[in-house]
Formats: sequence, C-alpha cells, structure tokens
Amino acid sequence: MRAGINSLTAALLVGVAIGLVLTPDGRAWIKRPTLMLGSTAANASASAPSPAPLPPAAEAPRPSVPVVTPLSTRMQRGQLRIGVFGDSMADGLWTGLYREMHQTPGVTVTKFSEVSTGLSRYDYVDIQSKTERQIAEHPVDVAVILFGTNDAQGISIDGQVHAFGSDGWKIAYAKRVDDLVAMLRSRDVAVYWVGLPKMKRASFDARMALINEVVSARMKALDVPYIDTVALTSDADGDYDAYLTAQDTGRRQLMRANDGIHMSMAGYMRLTQPVFHTLTHDAGIAAPGRTAEAPAGAGGAGA
Repeated sequence: MRAGINSLTAALLVGVAIGLVLTPDGRAWIKRPTLMLGSTAANASASAPSPAPLPPAAEAPRPSVPVVTPLSTRMQRGQLRIGVFGDSMADGLWTGLYREMHQTPGVTVTKFSEVSTGLSRYDYVDIQSKTERQIAEHPVDVAVILFGTNDAQGISIDGQVHAFGSDGWKIAYAKRVDDLVAMLRSRDVAVYWVGLPKMKRASFDARMALINEVVSARMKALDVPYIDTVALTSDADGDYDAYLTAQDTGRRQLMRANDGIHMSMAGYMRLTQPVFHTLTHDAGIAAPGRTAEAPAGAGGAGA
C-alpha cells in the first residue's frame, strides 16, 4: 500500500514539474516561487514599483499689478493731475473735488465724466476705449471713478445677453472693472473707486448695493482704495433720508435731489469729503482750514 502511495505521489510530482516547465505561469513561478499560479494581474501589481507621489499643484499666479508712482511723490515734483470719471453722479463729485482742491498749488481737477454712461452698455459708449482716448489726450496722475447708476441692465457678450444680477453678469461686470483699472495702472495712473450712495427706492437701492458688492470685492482683490458712501448718505438707522445732519453745523440739511438718486449740492459736498481726505492724505497735502459751506440746491437729473 505504502509503495503504491509513494508511486502515485511521485507521478503527481513529475506531472507538476512537467506542467511548470511547459506553461508560462509555471515558468514564472519557477523564477519567483512566492507568486500564486494563474494570477497574472496580481503578479503584475505586485512586481510593479509604487508610483512616485505627484508634486503638489502649483498655485495659479496672481496677476501682476503695475506699481504706480505714489501721490506724495507726484506732489513733491510739484504736480498732481486728478481726473474724475463716471456718470452724472461723478459730475457732482467733480464739482465737490474742484471746489475743495482747485486752489491747492500744483493740483488740477478735470472732469471726464459723462451723463448716461456706465460699464454695462459698451454698445452705447465703450468706457474702456473712451477712457483710454481721454487720458491719451489729457494725461492724469489720479483717476477718481464713480459709475453704476445706469448699470442695472443686461450686459451683451459675444451675442449673449447676461441679465442683470446673474452670475454671468457679475463675471462680465467684474471683468470690465478689472480691465479699466488695469489700463489706467499700466499708464501710471493711481485709481480710487467711489461706491454708490444710499438710494430712496428699495428696489433700486438693492440693485446699487449689488453693484457696490461686485466693485468693492474687485477693489479689494486689486488693492485699489474703495471709498464706501452708503453709511455717509444714510440716517442713523441706516435708512434713506433726503435730510441728513450736516457735519459742520449739526443741523439737518437737504442732501438729495427729488429723484431720490442724485444729490443736492450740499449732498455732493458731503460725498466729496472722504474722497478729498483720502487724496490729501495720500498726497501729503496739509489739511486746509474750514472749507466754505456748500449751498443747498437740487442736483442734476439724469445719470
């Protein structure tokens, strides 16, 4: 019996040996006897070296920001040319800045603003191209910008109209803001962007607030001074009021035009103050004495 079993075992071993020699898996096993027979996938994965870890993805480079000549350096050279750009709201701002600064030696304040313009309807007036032409003809050192009262409408890009407030609109409007700032900075022009004031009609105020939100975010990203005017043009509760307490007299004074959008002359002078103080601070201009009081009156209609 034992002899029969030994003979059978010997025969099996001989058969296995022949199988190992005659089959690809068998020959592979003879070379590497730790692998399981018949497991090509397992053998391949076990024999392949572990892949080297991929390097971390490089962060997208931030767009380069041209360095512009500081306002203080301009003043030390004896000249500071200020340009005011925007719609009719900027017309009033120009009036206020001119009144505050036109007697400062070496300082000029020029109006480049135009009624019924904005950043939404480049099919009507292309502000990017227009501004580029303006500063080519009349160079400036500083651009004070106030747009938005006409911009609560769709933007057309390559035949597609992006409805106001949509994601597409926000992207398109932000790009136009970025492009305008980039063009001015590339010509060594310092940019100061003035936010829109509080508005009377709630629905219109919400639209202007959306524009302020988009613009202020871009100014922060671009490291451009953004001058918020909402609190300045609101009452103590943060609401619209045509009459606000004057900062110099402490008396209530008419600050808004009848349309609930534009300002009275006193209102424009109020709007001017933070812009004026920011510019004089950055330019190193000594603070003047008490400025003349602005007369009350209706601001111009039509943005």
